[in-house]
Amino acid sequence: MPTRRVLKMGDPLLYRKAAPVENFNTPELDSLIADMFATMVEQNGAGLAAPQIGVSQRVVIFGVESNPRYPEVEPVPTTVLINPQLEPIGEEMEDGWEGCLSVPGLRGLVSRYKNLRYTGFDQQGKPIDRTVSGFHARVVQHEVDHLDGILFPMRLRDIRLLGFEEALFPDL
Repeated sequence: MPTRRVLKMGDPLLYRKAAPVENFNTPELDSLIADMFATMVEQNGAGLAAPQIGVSQRVVIFGVESNPRYPEVEPVPTTVLINPQLEPIGEEMEDGWEGCLSVPGLRGLVSRYKNLRYTGFDQQGKPIDRTVSGFHARVVQHEVDHLDGILFPMRLRDIRLLGFEEALFPDL
């Protein structure tokens, strides 16, 4: 499980719409997912999308038990989500500070749907259908944005809501 280089904001691949996965339970997909998990863990990420490591496919992973970058969030189950579809439940939005491995050192206050249903498939091609809220919903929306070529700074309502982590959160 080698780690891979995380592409940084400005790399053209991060702004492209990723292609759907057509074949599940393959050695190539298994290897991609293993590398994604190794990279996410090494970088202390809450999630990672395949385009962030240079693979333009609709694959995201996420999961949080205890994370030094997000010390006060509730746990999110470790998940592989392929070809995701998102469906907001209601109109309620929630502001939250987000960071990104492709935008290192910065955080931004981003408004996201508070309640969400997401569907897709695991790496064997089995369906996933979950209804979530709070940080779990935020992580899924953030990662799926990567599949559509959107980085969190593109979601900011005001550039003043973007700052360096050490200035915004000096105690982290």
